[in-house]
Amino acid sequence: MAAITAGLVKELRDKTGAGMMDCKSALTETDGDIEAAVDWLRKKGLAKAAKKAGRVAAEGVVAVESSGHYAAAVEVNAETDFVARNPDFQAFVREVAKVALNTDGTLEALTAAKFPGEEVTVGDRLTSLIATIGENMTLRRVAKLTVSEGVVATYVHGAVVEGQGRIGVLVALESKGDVDKLSALGRQIAMHVAALNPLALDGSGISQETLDREKAILLEKHQGKPANVQEKIAESGLKSFFKENTLLDQAFVHDSSKSVSQVLKEAEAQVGAPVSLIAFVRYALGEGIEKEETDFAAEVAAAAGQS
Repeated sequence: MAAITAGLVKELRDKTGAGMMDCKSALTETDGDIEAAVDWLRKKGLAKAAKKAGRVAAEGVVAVESSGHYAAAVEVNAETDFVARNPDFQAFVREVAKVALNTDGTLEALTAAKFPGEEVTVGDRLTSLIATIGENMTLRRVAKLTVSEGVVATYVHGAVVEGQGRIGVLVALESKGDVDKLSALGRQIAMHVAALNPLALDGSGISQETLDREKAILLEKHQGKPANVQEKIAESGLKSFFKENTLLDQAFVHDSSKSVSQVLKEAEAQVGAPVSLIAFVRYALGEGIEKEETDFAAEVAAAAGQS
């Protein structure tokens, strides 16, 4: 029997887009014959995934998973929103979110992690799912937040099933206070983040490029005025920009008479200890992906695996 080397497995994987373990099985079954292995994978339906890879995947779900002091959010994309309602897809995403809790929070680590209950990686399991469902899918991004004390609260907006929807939010609260009350507070703030989409936690998180662009716009609006007046107007405008775009300065969506930082301070009496909001994550499904225009009939055909 021919030796099944890592290089041979990689060559077959590059040719077909099939998973590593599937490629190894194909080569074993065909005694290392690449072309015969390609045919073996095609017969199993595992070589279809490569043909799907060039197609835009902007639908799918954002999922969150939490375990007290840490939580993770993942975005898994597909070509159509039909797949977001596919039980096999949802089950895959649920397991991936759980795996993400035990990684370092990077996409590379998550893709290479072992898929629960199987001798394959998350990346290889996704490749198999692409072949099974018949749409291109991508594991687009992952984030993980951790606190030493306190909670990482989660919220999903537009849920299709529990823990999976169109927007997923994580909010990390450091505190020695009552965990149940912290969780309730964290969920309210997570809902706020979903609704108002802050750019950063506070002013230090806004890039200099963004600030320069905002200042240039403000100065352009007041051309002709004395330079010192323009500067004062720009300074005032930037303060307003921070109030609108940084989480701690934003007016709380549940009570607009208070900022989020004020709400946190007032909550300390109920929680029984100081509370610090140290980080947040907000993933909106498909944001930043250039979507293809298609019609309903094409979506139906794609979902049925006919495209």
